[in-house]
Amino acid sequence: MKLRLIKASEEYREQICEMLEEWYGTGEKIVPYAIRRTDYHDFRFYCENLESRDPLADGKVPDSTFFCLDEDRKKVVGAVNIRHYLNEALLLDGGHIGDGVRPSERRKGIATKMIGLALEECKKLGIYRVLMVCDKDNIGSARSIQNNGGVLENEPVVDGVVQQRYWIDLTKEDDSSLAGGERKWI
Repeated sequence: MKLRLIKASEEYREQICEMLEEWYGTGEKIVPYAIRRTDYHDFRFYCENLESRDPLADGKVPDSTFFCLDEDRKKVVGAVNIRHYLNEALLLDGGHIGDGVRPSERRKGIATKMIGLALEECKKLGIYRVLMVCDKDNIGSARSIQNNGGVLENEPVVDGVVQQRYWIDLTKEDDSSLAGGERKWI
């Protein structure tokens, strides 16, 4: 399975809409939030609004949204949203990366690979210490984070739900990618 992160565009309209229709059909909460923030039926508007247009004015942080394409099957299998830095709310609950795999594609190792690709995007943004958060009862998500080097820091209760906060240190990997780059820790 060859996975690649893509930006939403007309080229991938059919695959993205198919994934969203499947996900909405289950009635479960779609994550990351960014891909359900606006209605995908007006696809042009959807693509233009996947990322916060004026994040600082909205009290949000700049972010980047990617969809995960299985190139072999030409199928969108998930999505990630990368927050470029953390505010107080994201430091507690949310972290740098929000990710989700469409229901029919779970338990295939996609989340682990997709997070790995998102971590490469974090490096491009100069983020070398990445926070990821998941519900404690989401064992699959925790395992995917751990498979990418996530180290559990703590388990705060947020709105009555126990969260797990994991840090991933990207400086332990290829130091050549750090040359001349500005490091953003949080």
